[in-house]
Amino acid sequence: MSNVKELLKEKLTAENYDRLMAVDNPKMHQFVADAIELTGPASVFVCTDSDEDRNYIRELAIKNGEEIPLDVPGHTCHFDGYHDQARDKARTKYLLLSGSDLGANLNSIEKEAGTEEVRSFLKNSMTGREMLVCFFCLGPIDSDFSTACVQITDSPYVAHSETILYRSGYEQFRKIGSSPEFFRFIHSEGKLENAVSKNIAQRRVYIDLEENLVYSVNTQYGGNTIGLKKLALRLAINKASKEGWLAEHMFVLGAHGPGGRVTYFTGAFPSACGKTSTSMLPGQTIVGDDIAYLRKKDGRMYGVNVEKGIFGIIREVNPKNDPIIYEALTSPYEVIFSNVLIDGDKKPHWLGMGTELPTEGTNHAGKWHKGKTDSDGNEITASHKNARYCLNIPDLSNRDPLLDDPNGVPVGGVVYGGRDSDTLVPVEQSFNWAEGIIIKGASLESETTAATLGKEGVRTFNLMSNLDFLSIPLGRYIQNNLDFAKDIENPPLVFSVNYFLKDKDGEYLNGMADKLVWILWAELRVNGDVDGIETPTGLIPKYEDLQKLFKEHLDAQYTKTDYVQQFTFRIPENLAKLDRVEKIYKEKVSDTPQILFDTFAEVRKRLKAAGDKYGDYISPFDLAAN
Repeated sequence: MSNVKELLKEKLTAENYDRLMAVDNPKMHQFVADAIELTGPASVFVCTDSDEDRNYIRELAIKNGEEIPLDVPGHTCHFDGYHDQARDKARTKYLLLSGSDLGANLNSIEKEAGTEEVRSFLKNSMTGREMLVCFFCLGPIDSDFSTACVQITDSPYVAHSETILYRSGYEQFRKIGSSPEFFRFIHSEGKLENAVSKNIAQRRVYIDLEENLVYSVNTQYGGNTIGLKKLALRLAINKASKEGWLAEHMFVLGAHGPGGRVTYFTGAFPSACGKTSTSMLPGQTIVGDDIAYLRKKDGRMYGVNVEKGIFGIIREVNPKNDPIIYEALTSPYEVIFSNVLIDGDKKPHWLGMGTELPTEGTNHAGKWHKGKTDSDGNEITASHKNARYCLNIPDLSNRDPLLDDPNGVPVGGVVYGGRDSDTLVPVEQSFNWAEGIIIKGASLESETTAATLGKEGVRTFNLMSNLDFLSIPLGRYIQNNLDFAKDIENPPLVFSVNYFLKDKDGEYLNGMADKLVWILWAELRVNGDVDGIETPTGLIPKYEDLQKLFKEHLDAQYTKTDYVQQFTFRIPENLAKLDRVEKIYKEKVSDTPQILFDTFAEVRKRLKAAGDKYGDYISPFDLAAN
């Protein structure tokens, strides 16, 4: 340990050394010392919880050219490289010991070889730059949910983003003392060209589950570099599996029912499928939009938002669709825009913002003009489809008062949703917890979007919207979710929602605002205020209940024609979905729990019986009359 302290004393100023030593954690000291020897920074800055330190990082991001000040005070814009615009699933891998196996669905590399490779790319990567050592807390401070984290990066943009997205953790780290139970992240942008990562072919994101350690190099996009986000989720899923709780890709929402009642929901949606907009429903309150930790206490399920900010897709955010977010994005709060279009007046513009876009400006491709194409002849849009914003939830007018409650919020319902053009109705409740997990969560499919690299519009299997982030075998993950309801007297109700159902002409059957009604109906069901109509896969709303909700909350006339179009039950499509998903589990998931196949068989039996009785397409009125 003396050698570590000597190295740190040599490389750090007296002030930064004292800051680091005030956190009496030898494992953390060793991590920082190793990172310094590996990456060779010119200087090291240790960030505390103070506003002065946060401001230093923000100003450094501007000074280094990673962020551009915009016309509104507190607003900046960051650009990622043209080929660094989304999570890199192919180069994100788990470091596994020889003989270890997470299953064919999870990308991995042998630990020794992978560690050697990524460390070779990190070697001297911070030469001439300042290393930032930052401390954060996942979940509320001083809570059973709290997880301490240390982030090392040479990107002030990454560090600045994390000061917005996560609770400061320097003092929390001091409280855990010498405990080895914390998450570690080391990131370097690598060599830069025009202020963006140059060596994209050497972009790597490697995750060591044994060590709770993540390496990231030669990339700037937040999903690959902001360690506490989806990279930490992978570590947390593994940790939760060992300790008997759940780490989920879920929002946490306070749905407001009659008489001032608040019912809390969690919800899992793949990226760009309505997750953030659901967490921001008008008249409701947001706890979090992306990641939740769930624990059991006193026979109930409780959840927290792991984060305190939002790293959201900005496309289609406008005064009509997302008025609260739009208000925050146009107010003098601290906001980082990324990969939007900046005009000559330093104003940000993005696709679907509700106003006409400029014909020229600066974006992720450099100087831009309408009609500009890339080297392959593809049109470069004014703002990237996966352009983002980063803001503080406390700056939102609809923040929930229990946002930072160390006890979390009691969970009354769980919602699963994805992009589904032809199968599922807009909202349906499962018959019980097990069927909800299996038929709603473990059977989730969604059409791909710009949030991940690759072709858009392809229907893909996405187990509980968490497949990209799983760090344990799929079967074990399903079983963990099934088992989690044990010892819970009244498990949360489980729902599916589908905002993307289309008619035969390809037109959406749901309006953008309709999702409010689907969630408020679920709130009524959780509290036993309305009945449902039984289908082969669950319970759907009665027409008169939806008619009342549409009138009361959207001031809209909801017709019987709307109801029949949206809630007609589609036997062939549901059977085909079961077949597709079951094939994946039979062929690719060796540890699938038998209960999944048994449940599929039971649901298939119900579907065929309903088809024999009513035909392939069943009106909800016919089901109600049964």
